Amino acid sequence: MSKHNSLKSSTTVGGKRSVLKRFERVKLLKERGEWTAGRSPVGLPKTKHEA
Repeated sequence: MSKHNSLKSSTTVGGKRSVLKRFERVKLLKERGEWTAGRSPVGLPKTKHEA
């Protein structure tokens, strides 16, 4: 019996992610100039990943 496509993890590991980690969102906000020093990393605004 073969594996279902959703269970094959070796090919999907390098795929695109639609959700960013908190540190990735902070980095993106810094690059856009929307981050101020001393700001809390909790409750960040939603950010779209640049293609």
